[in-house]
Parts: sequence; C-alpha cells; structure tokens
Amino acid sequence: MIPTRKSRSILIRDLPIGGDAPIAVQSMAATPTTDITATLRQVRLLEAAGADLIRIAVDSKRDVEALRQIRTETDARLSVDLQENYRLAELVAPLVDKLRYNPGHLHHHEREKSARDKVKYLVEIAGANDCAMRIGVNAGSVAPHYKERFADDHLSAIVQCAADHCALIDDLGFQHYVVSIKDSDPQTVIHANLRFAEARPDVPLHLGVTEAGMPPDGVIKTRLAFEQLLSRGIGDTLRVSLTVPFDEKGMEIAVGRELIADIAAGRFRSVPPNFFDGLNIIACPSCSRVENTAFIELAEEVKRATAYADEYDLTIAVMGCRVNGPGETDDADLGLWCGPTQVHLKRGEELVGAFGYGEVIARLRAELDALIASRA
Repeated sequence: MIPTRKSRSILIRDLPIGGDAPIAVQSMAATPTTDITATLRQVRLLEAAGADLIRIAVDSKRDVEALRQIRTETDARLSVDLQENYRLAELVAPLVDKLRYNPGHLHHHEREKSARDKVKYLVEIAGANDCAMRIGVNAGSVAPHYKERFADDHLSAIVQCAADHCALIDDLGFQHYVVSIKDSDPQTVIHANLRFAEARPDVPLHLGVTEAGMPPDGVIKTRLAFEQLLSRGIGDTLRVSLTVPFDEKGMEIAVGRELIADIAAGRFRSVPPNFFDGLNIIACPSCSRVENTAFIELAEEVKRATAYADEYDLTIAVMGCRVNGPGETDDADLGLWCGPTQVHLKRGEELVGAFGYGEVIARLRAELDALIASRA
C-alpha cells in the first residue's frame, strides 16, 4: 500500500534517501549535547533500536566541542540541528553527515545579510564536507517575512517557505537535500506535505508530526498523518516525536518501523471516534535544547492534573525549551514553555507569568478553570 515514490535519491553518507530506497527512520538525542556521557548513551540506545540517522542539536561552541568528542566515540550517522546559530556550520560539518537548518531561525543572527547569502554559506559548507542538508520548516517558527506575507494563511506560509528555500538551493547547484514541513496538527502536516509534493515531487520528504505528545495519543496523531501520506507515495524518511523518558527514546524507532510495516501491508487503523474532540495536550518530544530534565515529568503531570477537563475543546501546549517554546505555544489556549528554573505560562499569546516547576501546575489549573468558566 506504499506506491512507488517520485523523489530523487540522495545519500547521507552511505544511506540512500528517496527514490526506491527503503524509508529511513530517524530520531534525535534528547539530552544536553554538552552532557557527553548522557548524549553518547542516547546515541547508542537509538542505534540499538535501529535508527538510520540520529540528530543532535548544536547552539554554541561548547556544544561543538562536545560533539567533537562524541564523534570520536561513535560511528553512527549523525545529523546536526543548527538551531539559531547558522554560523556554527563550518565547525560542525566535518563531524556530521547532514546539516539541518530552519528557515525561520536564519534571521536571528547577522540581520543585515539576506537569507540567500546565509543559505549560500550553508550550501558551500555542506558541499565542502560531503554533507547532505535538510530544509526544516517548523510551523511554530515561521520566518517573519512569510508570516507577514501570508498573515491569514498559515498553510501557504509554510509551504511557500519550503518551496522558496528549495529554489535557493537549486540555484546554487546543490541537490543533496531533503525537506520537512512539520506541525503539531496532523491535518496540517498532511495538507502541507500534499501541497508541497504536488509542486516538488522530485524533492525527498522527511515526515513528522512535531510535538505529537505522549503515547498513545502521540502515536495516533503520527499514524494519522503517515497513513495519509505514505499511502500516496509521499515520504522518504520519518521521525516519530514522542514525549517519553530518555531511556525509552528507542520507542520512536520501534513505532516508526511498525507504522511503515502496517501501511505497506495495508493495515490501516481508523482514528477513534471523536479523537480530536475535547482537551488536546500537545508536548514536544524533548531534545538537547531542554534546559531542565524535569520537563518530561511536568508534561506527564499536566496530563494528570487536567484530566478533569477532558470534555472541553481546549488545547494545552507543553514545550521544553526557549528556542521553539515561545512561538509554538502561541496557538494553544494555555501554553507552558520551560526554562532552567522556571516555567513560562501563557494564555494564548499573552504571558501570564513565570513560575517554579513546583508551583506552575496549581496556576495552570486556575487558568484552566477560568477558561472553562468563561465558556460556560
């Protein structure tokens, strides 16, 4: 039930992506990159689970030095997430097999430079170091230009951003790249990737529902998107993003393989009736950007503490870091994004305040009760 894909084939070191290659399954280390022991443990755990590619985030020169040591102790295929500091590419490219950049983060540094100049730099670095690239468009961090241009059309903003960055890279003569367009809403993931694949069927696609949350809900959301896309021949590599304890990150690989096998065999599972009705909790899967590992326990506590509101059509977002958290909580009714010692609580785009990890749940419940009362 997975038809022949139309995308071209590229190589990430010795791993073919696209064309008639098997669909690759990847994940991301959830530990601080500077914690070398913990990150190596994550890499080995994911390798043992069968990961084809493992992503590590880098946002500082301290992260680069940690990655340098990690590389000496593993031969795993590694992808680097450049976060907000694209200039680190020249330092990390010799250590990895793939560079991922987010077009929505390029404006943070060297604002006088154009996106084209920054992409040209990244392409030159990738080419010189035999790295593949990923254009990673994330719905929670859309580049300002596209937010303004498509103020009332979120779907067009993220699809056009991906298409424009493909054109930039194509013009530079570089072909070894993939694209991802991710959102926490599986329906947005489906429609965005369908639209992009219609425009650029040649470009290999990396699929994922970002911040899918905790199992089983996170698995259901991901399955919904993957069934609709893979069954149409769309998707060449994928990641299942689940909020699970660090030692259970291998679950992402196992679930990804299971979903591919099920779809290939025609084993489709319908979404439970009214699955998207009532309280919706989205949570990021954690990564090395997380500055306090209490985030995962907090996400689980949010789910327990708000269970009484299950019948209300509200969304609560729980994000683990300052990089994506502020933007990716904007669309939720209530949002929490985590810092080292405090959790920032939001009502829509409005900041309610910053609270300690031990006190934020009580404040969250108070805000939730107020929202419920206002809709009575």
